[in-house]
Amino acid sequence: MLAPVTPAVLCGRLMPLGPKHVPSGIAKMRAPAPWRITHTGLAGDAQGDTKNHGGLEKAVHQYPFDHYAEWQREFGEHPLLGEPGAFGENLSTTGWTEETVHIGDVVRFGSAVMQISQGRQPCWKLNARFERQDVAFRTQMSGRTGWYYRVLEEGTADPSDRLELVQRLRPGWPLARLIALLYRDKERYDELAEMAAIPELAEGWRKLAARRIETRTTESWTARLTGQN
Repeated sequence: MLAPVTPAVLCGRLMPLGPKHVPSGIAKMRAPAPWRITHTGLAGDAQGDTKNHGGLEKAVHQYPFDHYAEWQREFGEHPLLGEPGAFGENLSTTGWTEETVHIGDVVRFGSAVMQISQGRQPCWKLNARFERQDVAFRTQMSGRTGWYYRVLEEGTADPSDRLELVQRLRPGWPLARLIALLYRDKERYDELAEMAAIPELAEGWRKLAARRIETRTTESWTARLTGQN
């Protein structure tokens, strides 16, 4: 079982992003405690695109700070990689990664109870944030995506609280396995059928797996990864 971890907690306000000055809350900064965690996310956090970001199934985003060293090796020194928040995360931790967390894991943070609902599908806003055209694609294909929580019980946390795993419902489904199915092993239809049947997985990801099985094709990633249709 996962050892408890202490998170840095971050929120973002709407700011113009990229050459088109699209409103976005991806630029996160450390938020003052105590932190109120609601069914739609951290109080004080903002999303510019509420169709594709936030909501009940993507209320809170966690990203391993463990990955930052690898990004520094790939990108070189970058001002965004010195502190948590470069990837728009709400919770930054060390010790938990996509290899060790599982879909459906139930986690307590203070008096709030959350459940891992899906991984992150990186979008072009990471490219704009880093001012590089390949960040979203490289995040996706590396598997270093982070993950989202749905909030089962609203609550409050403070700096003395740690993220604690309280229940593991799907021991056979580490997040890394799901990510591999979506982005690398795209034609393992038997496994995709298993994925589509996981009730704790966000509905959008279950439908995506079912659609691949039905059509025997992989959906286009171009618009999401580049912002171009």
